[in-house]
Amino acid sequence: MINLAVAGAAGRMGQAVIQASSGDPRVRICCALERTGARSIGMDAGEVAGVDRLNVPIDDRLSTCDYDVLIEFTTPEATLEHARTCRALGKRMVIGTTGLSAEEKAEISAIAADIAVIMAPNMSIGVNLCFRLVELAARTLGEEVDIEIVEAHHRHKVDAPSGTALRLGEAAAAALGRDLSDVAVYGRQGPVGPRDRRTIGFATIRAGDIIGEHSVMFAGEGERVEISHRSSSRINFAGGALRAAVWSMGQESGLYDMQDVLDLR
Repeated sequence: MINLAVAGAAGRMGQAVIQASSGDPRVRICCALERTGARSIGMDAGEVAGVDRLNVPIDDRLSTCDYDVLIEFTTPEATLEHARTCRALGKRMVIGTTGLSAEEKAEISAIAADIAVIMAPNMSIGVNLCFRLVELAARTLGEEVDIEIVEAHHRHKVDAPSGTALRLGEAAAAALGRDLSDVAVYGRQGPVGPRDRRTIGFATIRAGDIIGEHSVMFAGEGERVEISHRSSSRINFAGGALRAAVWSMGQESGLYDMQDVLDLR
């Protein structure tokens, strides 16, 4: 059985991971983390997540935990701190945190030279299938379509566009031999003029309690293809994270994503 640490244990995704693990015989929650000063410190992680008592009090110190894999859904700053600790302790890591800068991603990549790290903007199996479908659609439709990405999340999400939307854009751009940083258009206002077909547009919605919705539109003359994914529960993200944690036990070091875990490359 794999011993798991969960960072952000009192958050929505942390609770979902704990809930999903309660019915999974492959894993056991042995450590739960929250930021220093959080109201949940000292509370039982299982009770906070709404499952049976686990006798695992929420702590703010990762180094005191005895675990095999850390599952991380927190902030970029906390993720980097925990990644450094995991490297020092020789522990594996699954990162679902979004909003990481290029520099932060580069440091995590360097850390992955010493430990196994699975990092993905979205742990959902369905979303990761969409990444492959977007690549196929972009290669097939080529230069004959306009590509637009629309994403919607709850009002508390702090980064925009979402990491998943950006990954969808990267998949489409790479399939067409483009660099997303050169062709992305983040919102439009005023007299923007005719659309440049080589660009990839992004539209962001933040409202209510939307868990996550993403659509990629390939619009040509006379027809339109859309690839969409809508989440009605966070449990699917948590299930993917657990699958990644189990898969990571077969890896000694390296930076991986869910495409590797699901053998979709």
